Formats: sequence, structure tokens, C-alpha cells
Amino acid sequence: MAYTLGTGPDSGPAMGPQNCVTRVELSVCCGNLLDRDVASKSDPFLVLFHEVDSNWVEIGRTETAVNNLNPVFGVKFKVDYHFEEVQKLKFALFDEDKCSSQLYEHDFLGEYICTLGVIVSNKKLHRSLTLANGKPAGKGTITITALELSDNRVITLTLYGRKLDKKDFFGKSDPYLEFHKQGDDGKWMLVHRTEVIKNTLDPVWKPFTVPLISLCDGDVDRSIKDDGMKIHDFIGEFQTTVTKMSEAQNSLEVEFECINPKKQKKKKSYKNSGIIILKSCKVERDYTFLDYILGGCQIMFTVGIDFTASNGNPREPSSLHYINPLGSNEYLSAILAVGQIIQDYDTDKMFPALGFGAQLPPDWKVSVCTVCMRVCVFTAHYI
Repeated sequence: MAYTLGTGPDSGPAMGPQNCVTRVELSVCCGNLLDRDVASKSDPFLVLFHEVDSNWVEIGRTETAVNNLNPVFGVKFKVDYHFEEVQKLKFALFDEDKCSSQLYEHDFLGEYICTLGVIVSNKKLHRSLTLANGKPAGKGTITITALELSDNRVITLTLYGRKLDKKDFFGKSDPYLEFHKQGDDGKWMLVHRTEVIKNTLDPVWKPFTVPLISLCDGDVDRSIKDDGMKIHDFIGEFQTTVTKMSEAQNSLEVEFECINPKKQKKKKSYKNSGIIILKSCKVERDYTFLDYILGGCQIMFTVGIDFTASNGNPREPSSLHYINPLGSNEYLSAILAVGQIIQDYDTDKMFPALGFGAQLPPDWKVSVCTVCMRVCVFTAHYI
């Protein structure tokens, strides 16, 4: 990460698109696995699959736990979590019998199938294993733990300058501040650019917030360096770390001398090209949707259905309430599409269904608002 102080035209912060996908790490351990070996215990390994177009596609495999019916696997699975999708996973266990990558060469010990949503909503999921025919795999169990990998900390900085060098011939400088970080290839990359403050040697920039991982890859002790400005007049640079900047708290300011290396070499009496003062530095966690889910937040799903005649005769195909003998109608398709996602985040799997405008027995008067029933999403098509 680097800071560059320069003067030039007005420009805003360098911002990238928001990442809507969260990376999740899955850890697995098992207990009481079936013993398929005669002279010793099973040598289990686990294979993770995800469903793609109704087919199981392998994601990866763990190491083999030799002679162990209660393995704690060291290999972790990293998967992308999409809240809006049903991500079906299968955890399958095998007893390694031969040096072969073909799974049919190994004895099957059991499996567990669920969605990624079920795992993250439980944070730590403990379930029984089953065989291919659906019967229990003895007393075998599997425990899956989810951990969000994203560093979602953000840093908010408030800076101002004092007695900066004059760069414009007819007026004062138009200073702005740039932040850079060094990539793996050694090149410096722009992370953020403040707004330009016109015609002043004592600029006060607006507070700004950037992701900590963007600023320093999440490493608060990573040194900050500057590679200078190539287009506009260069004023100076300085080096620091997030740890050093974090000292600017509770009304305590941190000052940095802005150094111009060329001027420093030419003039023995040179001190600096001005001072940059960090008034405030706050590092906070920007909680994601998954943080709330992993923290135990549940989502309640309530269905509201319009039973008034405005939707047409349910016996007519043009009606949203059409009772289709060959499938569902538009209402039911919408309920299933949303409910299949939301159900993973609700413990009792029961969703209130509210209706209005229906004629109810025994007097068949039109009801303004009626609680129809409590339904599981998978039986919603029976409404």
C-alpha cells in the first residue's frame, strides 16, 4: 500500500465492483464409521460433490485417515456461497482399499446430502450418515463446520495537510492524496484517490472508507510505500503501516512528513514538502449477510395470496390461481422458487400462509384477511 501526494485535476476514489459471492471453508470430521476391514479398521477418506444439472460433480477429496473410524480430516473444502441459489452438496465416505482414483474400487462407508444453505445456517452441522439405499450407515455420523474466509474489515481515514509545497505558478497547489499497495509482481497498484482540494496548501480531505483487504491485503503490518506520480506535479510521499495509523484515535493525531526525494538530494537544508496529519483512523468490521446467518439469524417466510375474483376463474388457464391438473400455477411457482431458498434458514420449516378475499365456510362471507394454514414449502402446491 502506498500514499502519494500530488496536485492535479479533480478525481474521485478508485472503486471496484462489489463482490456478491462469499468464500466459505468447510471442515469435516466423522465418528463411528463402518469397519470394512477384517484385520484392522477402515481407512476412510471423504469426497465432496456438488450438483450440476442433476449430476454429481466432484469438488475434491480429503486425505486418507489410516486405521481410524473417527477421522478429523485436515483437508478443507473452499466453496463459493450464493444465498440466492440452491447449492446441493454430497459428502461421501469411502474405505481406501487400493491405490486407485476410481471410487468403485473402494468400499462405501456412507454419505450425507444437504444444501450449503443448511450448513451455513447451522454453522456447525452434526448429522447421521446413510447408505445408498437410504438406510443408516450403522452409527456413523458426520460433522461439518462452516467458516467465512472473507476479510470484511474496513478502514476509515480522516486526513488533512499543512504547509504543502506550492506547485502552481499563478496560484497555490491543488493537492490530492493517492494510496497504493504492492502486488505479488512487485508493481504498485492504485487503491484509492481522494478528491482534489483546489488552490490551497492546507487541504482538508473528506473522510473515506475502503476495505482493509483492498488497502493492505488485510495485513496491518504491511509497509506502505509510494512510487511517485507520473502525470501531475509530484509533491511528496511517506511510508507507514495500518498499525501505525491506528494510533490516531481518541483525539490523538499522527503526523507524516511528506518527502520529495529529488528535492532531498539537491538541497542539504531540505526538511520536507509539507506535513500530512491523520486525524482519525478506525478499523471496523463491515458485517456481511453471511455473518448474520452464521451468527444465528433466521429468516421468516410468510406467503400472502390474493383470493379475490380479480385473478379470474381458477378453472381458466388465464387465471393466476388456475388449478392446473398437469402442474403448478404462477402463484405456486413463485412460492416454491422463494421457499426452497428460505427454508434452509428457518428451524421449524413451517411458513405462515395468509390469504385475503376468500369466501370461507360456514357463511361463505368474503374475508378481508385470513390465516389459511401453516404449510411446508414442499407441500405448498396443495394450497
